[in-house]
Amino acid sequence: MTNDRQARAARAEQMRKEREKAERKQRNKITVAIVVVVLVLIAAAGWGIKSLSDDNAKNTEVIEPANLTEGGVDFPATEGAASADAPVVELFEDFLCPACGSFEQLSGQFLQDQAASGAITLRFMPFSFLHNQSTNDYSRRATNVAMCAVDQDGPEAFWKVHDALYANQPSEGGAGPEDAELIDLATEAGVSDVESCVRTEKFVPWIDEMQSTFADERDVSGTPTVHIDGKASEARTPQELQAAIAEASKS
Repeated sequence: MTNDRQARAARAEQMRKEREKAERKQRNKITVAIVVVVLVLIAAAGWGIKSLSDDNAKNTEVIEPANLTEGGVDFPATEGAASADAPVVELFEDFLCPACGSFEQLSGQFLQDQAASGAITLRFMPFSFLHNQSTNDYSRRATNVAMCAVDQDGPEAFWKVHDALYANQPSEGGAGPEDAELIDLATEAGVSDVESCVRTEKFVPWIDEMQSTFADERDVSGTPTVHIDGKASEARTPQELQAAIAEASKS
């Protein structure tokens, strides 16, 4: 091989080595870029999971819902019909309680009509005590979604959710509707944007506190319990309730 050929061959070999070196550097850059992207995605996913977890963390602080009256929720009277002298009918109920469901079917509409006309002040009092009667703590979660409604949109929204919960009441002993179903139920009742309130169980600590308070101070031990002007009443049918209300109106 002549010197000229040897020189060309050497230059070709040098160029080949330089190309390989450049290709290795390019591959390394690409590899590093991919690793960086993967790490960023992992970090973002981790942050997103943590953020979602934080957003859905169960509340442990006692927070009282807005728009309550003496710990309960009044049924809105027709404009101009409310009377300060009307007897106050308090219903201590648990949304999982079958007897409450039966009572609502029998007398709920009668009491709401009486309240709308101003003949009585109808007040729902949360008494969620059936914690162990469902596999997913439906008792408190159902009351919580109703309290989310009154806190956000007031008593009228509460009573719409109240009626929807009883219309879709599950049986004791199994699983009640999960959070997603409760959110849908509230939305269908006209109350939106309660997802965070429902998933964090925002008012459950307050619900527990009120159950304890009513048990100690109002002598409530089960549901449904009816108080008329602060006194326990055995009235359950519309006829019995009408008589008890009429009697209370005299005093």
